[in-house]
Amino acid sequence: MSSITKHVGGIIKHPLATEKSIRLMESNNTLVFVVDIKATKFDIKEAIEKLFTAKVDAVRTHIRNGQKRAFVAFAKETPAIDIATNLGLM
Repeated sequence: MSSITKHVGGIIKHPLATEKSIRLMESNNTLVFVVDIKATKFDIKEAIEKLFTAKVDAVRTHIRNGQKRAFVAFAKETPAIDIATNLGLM
């Protein structure tokens, strides 16, 4: 178990809908989320899988300007466009 003991909603803050994130969603089946700065990749993967009942292949993180972004790559059987539509991004 991870060191963070937050509930799922405390790890994922919100999705990003920038031009780059939309291109990543279409080409790489990836969505970008702003997450808690203390969240680990394992925490993020677990939270996304619980929130969207989707299979996650990989999580990459990036910290910029005090904000942590998670690039979440979904499995082929889970299109990122479907998740984005449910979130209201598309």
